[in-house]
Amino acid sequence: MSVNWVPRGLRRATAQFPVATRLALRNYSSGKDTAREFIEKAATPFEVFDRNAKRMQRSRAASRTQTSHEVDYLRDEVAARVADRLLDIKRRYHTVVELGAGCGHLAKAVDDDMMDKLIMCEMSPQALSRDADTQYDVEVERRVMDEEMPQFEDESLDAVVSSLSMHWVNDLPGMLIRVRKALVPDGVFIGAMLGGDSLFELRSSLQLADVERDGGIAARVSPLTSSRDVGNLLSRAGMTLSTVDLDDIVVNYPSMLHLISDINAMGEGNAVVQRLPFIKRDTLVAASAIYKELYQNKDGTVPATFQIIYMIGWKPDPSQPKPLPRGSGKASLGELFDTKSQKL
Repeated sequence: MSVNWVPRGLRRATAQFPVATRLALRNYSSGKDTAREFIEKAATPFEVFDRNAKRMQRSRAASRTQTSHEVDYLRDEVAARVADRLLDIKRRYHTVVELGAGCGHLAKAVDDDMMDKLIMCEMSPQALSRDADTQYDVEVERRVMDEEMPQFEDESLDAVVSSLSMHWVNDLPGMLIRVRKALVPDGVFIGAMLGGDSLFELRSSLQLADVERDGGIAARVSPLTSSRDVGNLLSRAGMTLSTVDLDDIVVNYPSMLHLISDINAMGEGNAVVQRLPFIKRDTLVAASAIYKELYQNKDGTVPATFQIIYMIGWKPDPSQPKPLPRGSGKASLGELFDTKSQKL
């Protein structure tokens, strides 16, 4: 008979761990799991977004076909800009995988000069099949797959893209690591996500209204990633030659209520785990008045800023250009710019 003894101080410390971590620690201490299995089970990502709620939001939005087509303007525009970045790479790909494909916005922006086949991966079957009868310039394959957990064989993909879905992913480092593993050497990943100061007008108006009506701030708009964090994430995932740039898209609406209506029709409603189930009418009216007072245009409309973070990362390969060793330069900057250089 064996007894697994844990010191009292350690028992107090582990009592505050999540349940999954405590179970993994128990199995590890009893010899059932190896150290690697313990780390994989214990190091679970922090859950910020309710992925099941997001899937239902996308499915509900896609089921309203006419309204869903009317609010495709933002996704179509970003998908076209992602396609432009893919076109800048002087290669023609046999197969390109799109994570978080939605209703097929990127498929409308690519042609057979860029690729032979596009694999659309989306966790909502309704969104994936909304435009199933549409004919595209490239062959399209649809797969129901959660973009947070892409499942592909190692070194099997030439290129992976993602357009306006990564801002709902809980484990961005894990997703990017899986993408890097699935890419062949010198394969490319191109992504676009909402981030930075997106919808700062709506966020500030709702916060001011919450403070005025309820004396506090609620999680009305989901947290977003900054461009600096995206560059660090690409490096952490093992990508090289990474590039990050920002693009602001400003859309004018008749009122804040029209903006919220379009956001919900896109399937982009709030999916934060700790979100409130409703917003009171007087808070919503107050936020609309604050929005108009602070940001109204001369023609009576109100702007909404969508800041898009674009990223490009490559899987390492010996053929890629590398920086020269430190101190190998043969010309000084002073000589290049025709200025006097002083030796420090």
